[in-house]
Amino acid sequence: MASSSAREPQDNRAEIAARVPGQVQVIRRNAEVTHFDPNKIMVAMTKAFLAVEGSNAAASSRIHDTVKTLTDQVVGALTRRLPGGGTVHIEDIQDQVELALMRAGEHKVARAYVLYREQRARERAEKAAVAPRETHRIKVTRADGSTHPLDMARLQRLMTEACRGLAAVDGQAVLDDTCRNLFDGIKEADVSQALVMSARALIEQEPEYGFVAARLLLDILRREALGFLGMAVGVETQADLAERYGDYFTAYVKQAADLELLDRRLTQYDLERLGAALEPERDLAFTYLGLQTLYDRYFIHSTHGVRCELPQAFFMRVAMGLAMNELDREERAIEFYRLLSSFDFMSSTPTLFNAGTPRPQLSSCYLTTVPDDLDGIYGAIKDNALLSKFAGGLGNDWTRVRGMGAHIKGTNGKSQGVVPFLKVANDTAVAVNQGGKRKGAVCAYLETWHIDVEEFLELRKNTGDDRRRTHDMNTANWVPDLFMKRVAEDGPWTLLSPDETPDLHDLTGRAFEDTYCAYEQKAARGKLRVSKTIKALDLWRKMLGMLFETGHPWLAFKDPCNLRYTNQHLGQVHSSNLCTEITLHTNDQEIAVCNLGSVNLAAHVGERGLDTDRLARTVSTAMRMLDNVIDYNYYSVPQARKSNLRHRPVGLGIMGFQDALYKLRIPYAGEEAVRFADLSMEVVAYHAIRASTDLAEERGRYPSFEGSLWSRGILPIDSIAQLEGSRGGYLQMDRGSTLDWDGLRERVRTVGMRNSNCMAIAPTATISNIVGVGQSIEPTYQNLFVKSNLSGEFTVVNPYLVRDLKERDLWDPVMVNDLKYYDGSIQAIDRIPQDLKELYATAFEIDPRWLVEAASRRQKWIDQAQSLNLYMREPNGKKLDNLYKLAWVRGLKTTYYLRSMGATHLEKSTMEDATKASQLNAVGGDYPSGKDNGTDELQACSILDPECEACQ
Repeated sequence: MASSSAREPQDNRAEIAARVPGQVQVIRRNAEVTHFDPNKIMVAMTKAFLAVEGSNAAASSRIHDTVKTLTDQVVGALTRRLPGGGTVHIEDIQDQVELALMRAGEHKVARAYVLYREQRARERAEKAAVAPRETHRIKVTRADGSTHPLDMARLQRLMTEACRGLAAVDGQAVLDDTCRNLFDGIKEADVSQALVMSARALIEQEPEYGFVAARLLLDILRREALGFLGMAVGVETQADLAERYGDYFTAYVKQAADLELLDRRLTQYDLERLGAALEPERDLAFTYLGLQTLYDRYFIHSTHGVRCELPQAFFMRVAMGLAMNELDREERAIEFYRLLSSFDFMSSTPTLFNAGTPRPQLSSCYLTTVPDDLDGIYGAIKDNALLSKFAGGLGNDWTRVRGMGAHIKGTNGKSQGVVPFLKVANDTAVAVNQGGKRKGAVCAYLETWHIDVEEFLELRKNTGDDRRRTHDMNTANWVPDLFMKRVAEDGPWTLLSPDETPDLHDLTGRAFEDTYCAYEQKAARGKLRVSKTIKALDLWRKMLGMLFETGHPWLAFKDPCNLRYTNQHLGQVHSSNLCTEITLHTNDQEIAVCNLGSVNLAAHVGERGLDTDRLARTVSTAMRMLDNVIDYNYYSVPQARKSNLRHRPVGLGIMGFQDALYKLRIPYAGEEAVRFADLSMEVVAYHAIRASTDLAEERGRYPSFEGSLWSRGILPIDSIAQLEGSRGGYLQMDRGSTLDWDGLRERVRTVGMRNSNCMAIAPTATISNIVGVGQSIEPTYQNLFVKSNLSGEFTVVNPYLVRDLKERDLWDPVMVNDLKYYDGSIQAIDRIPQDLKELYATAFEIDPRWLVEAASRRQKWIDQAQSLNLYMREPNGKKLDNLYKLAWVRGLKTTYYLRSMGATHLEKSTMEDATKASQLNAVGGDYPSGKDNGTDELQACSILDPECEACQ
């Protein structure tokens, strides 16, 4: 027994030490580095306990157990963010010990520990006062292994430059914290990184530190890019670089072209003229999240991973690619560059990835339809692989593939249905990622009458036969209006196999209803081999239940996508894309393609409201850039090239909608926000259509223009009448307008359109990070949170809220702590005024019906669709039933993710929604409601999931 007791402390220490990453080191106060030893923490805490409680036998056992537990906590807190090793300062260790003692209620011991620390600090200060002053004791190790003294003067210059023009930051505090974390022999590259990390840690206290961190990150970028080109000597700061940016740009283009990282044709531009047009000061406009995202994912790099691009060179490279076929290439490249670098507009991720490179695959989205034969099915899967390889997001229509139990003529057997092929498509998306830059992503669509639809609904479940699950692929229901009518009327619904009902795939509206009803009668007479009749309401409840439980399948409405489709004379829209904003027709000869970009709406809002003149200029240039993509684009499959050149669709969208509302002091949950959604989208739509007519006048109409709705003078807002004629009484859409649509309608009819489609609102999750605004049309997720994506973890704090709290003298460390405790919500913080609580209500605090109302106002102007995430704090069957029926009645074409809140967040949320709900009912009127489907609260999709393509 005695032997066992004697070994126990040593065993405990070994156990704790084993959990510490091997490369964690401690920076001592003299800047020396030593190995992190948890045993020293145990010894120090044990001494503190003994000093307070004595060393009697009764206390010994409690002290031992308590110290072990507390040491575990301290080690965990210090190493949690250092899985691969790193450094911690000795003061940080002592801070964590003090915090652990306080949290454990060991207040007497904690007090003794604090007093001891203060005493030792005084002793060190007294020694330092009489000792000779030493400067620059820290030695820095260069890449070649040589050392030199730390250049404090240079660090001071960097910090001064990083803080210039930012009144709320303290550069010396950042510098002091950095120096505290340096150690003798530190690598030269790690000094710059330490500066960034010190500034980054203060973002939650003051958003302006996001700009400081970004400007300090520029130092790392400069050293890497200029070092790659052999131009680093003499460039110590951004001001130094500004004088040589043009020279760097010329050298970068030539060197990158020689290495086959850039298209050789870029060297044929007047590089001196383009270099002179660069605006180096725009490098300072980035937030840390934006610049780090560019560095990690967008800047071109050598085969060894060395980035040779700087921000303004990056924007000019993209602009040069988009201007490749222009008559005055330099003039247009400069125009495009200025738009991109001003953050007024941003091209989509594939365009930013690949413009100006040897293989410029710039398109965002591809839509395909899968035939009902093995050659066609595996050909479609091959197309998926080729399109995904170069960063395309995919939407596949699988409705034509025959269902389970259908007859196979060639073998006289029975089909296993569509699900096994979906499994193959799922695994293909995993196998072929997007050039190593992000996961391959595909969404499968199936019409609601397909015999396999019930099994399709369960594809994302974590239970059941894993061979019939697709955990990595998105799914969406392609829902005809007839099904929604049957749900509202509690009618029957018949499931059919497409090999016996092939014409349903290409029919919409009344034609679909008549043919479907005829097949129902045929099935009732036993004339079809495969069919099943169920209650429409039961299937609807299962659709909502799976949407709630797994986040899939999304709901997209077939008839509004087709009846309002501009090119319906050429074919049917059989699906949307990966993010549910693209609605273009597909067939066996054509793969639909769309090229995206988004206007930063927040940049076009000023003191007087929406700056329509600036917005008109932005949209005009943006539409030209998007149209240029079509001719310059690399197409990995011929069906995509054929379709894109024939119809020339583009998708101009918006982002920063929430930021615009903040600037206008308009709460998201209210009729005023709905009106602004209407007005802003009307202006964007008007000028996008006008710009396409201007391009048609200059370059010619798109080849399939004749016969389109455009050619008949039917604009997107006019096409609502066609949907209404098919729907009957199941449509409630506002049709008001403010601009001269009659004049534009006539111009469209006579001059023509360059593009079959002009508008689509994409999620913009990553490009909005680059620009520094809220994504797409989304409400603010939280006012303070840590965002995770493929570039790492980033503290995000709402700068508009911080500004308002400062004006009211409410921004202090206590407020920061409260925001953390309440997960970024301000609703439960009593000292915040009600007007701010309404303005800064977060996504889960807004009645989701407001999102639908605003989306409906936009949808009347948009010729495609919008990625509309819906947030529900406490979902249940009745709420989901009401919400998605409202989306249908309000004429939405598609919906995207359903976001629900986890139970741990719900416990902290105290907001009351009754008042806003009553206001909304007054605005929206009545709509059909169903019964509770009995689902309980579950997490549908984590909005911060770094593996979720919707969050990238």
